[in-house]
Amino acid sequence: MEYIQAKRIVTRNKKGSSWFGNDYNMNIYKGCSHGCIYCDSRSDCYRIDDFDKVRAKEDALRLIRDDLRGYGKRGVVGTGAMSDPYNPFEKKLMLTRHALELVDAYEYGITIATKSTLLLRDLDVLKGIQEHSPVLCKVTITTADDSLSSVIEPHVASSSERFEMLARLSEAGIPGGILLMPVLPFLEDSVENVLEIVEKAHEAGAKFIYPAFGMTLRQNQRTWYFDKLNQLFPEENYVERYMKAYGNNYNCTSRNAKKLWKVFTEACKQYRILFDMKDIIHYYKRGYEITQMSLFDL
Repeated sequence: MEYIQAKRIVTRNKKGSSWFGNDYNMNIYKGCSHGCIYCDSRSDCYRIDDFDKVRAKEDALRLIRDDLRGYGKRGVVGTGAMSDPYNPFEKKLMLTRHALELVDAYEYGITIATKSTLLLRDLDVLKGIQEHSPVLCKVTITTADDSLSSVIEPHVASSSERFEMLARLSEAGIPGGILLMPVLPFLEDSVENVLEIVEKAHEAGAKFIYPAFGMTLRQNQRTWYFDKLNQLFPEENYVERYMKAYGNNYNCTSRNAKKLWKVFTEACKQYRILFDMKDIIHYYKRGYEITQMSLFDL
């Protein structure tokens, strides 16, 4: 494992941020070994050289301890925005687990975004955090088809294993749901795929699904994605179809987006699955508002 220097790890989000109600952001690792062909974090703007190589931030736990202790107001810490906190190295290093223990000790809440079933290892810590603060687990699933997920997300748990993880979270009383993003145009943006994901989410006890019916493409991310499409699907002419539909646009919204949104919301309402950000935040934070006060008010 290569270690890189950092001045701090837990950073405060801009006031008014509505992304799952996170007040702070925490990235312990840099880079990712999942190999997902569509990852936006490959973009040049993030300045992550050799993206497929995972590096850990040096003296991470001390920095996280100092950051959490230094903030005057408790809140919810989000992790998994730029690099999955449960990469294969985490199994041995346990930096994410120990960071969660610090989040628990300083009585912050936590939201986690991951594709890894290693999350289940830390159920005990999450349940401890839940005793005083909000907890939410966000599991990325973009296709219900294991064969497709194994191609576009080659080094992570299959979609079916991630649905099973959601079921385990539900059984443990930990709020969990799905990040249905990106939904890749021409590969995943079918009514059948979206409805199957909603149905499997319901069966697994998922509390929410937050979708984006399309994807973003910019800078070297576009080159990487197109190269992978040509390599993995040589007979489908996907790159030609993307260029015809979107040119060099950053936002590549599915041409089926309106139809998908309609059937998606109807299915979610049928199964009582949340999909609006405000409702999701309200759901997992309910009952905790009084405890999230300034440390100086105690």
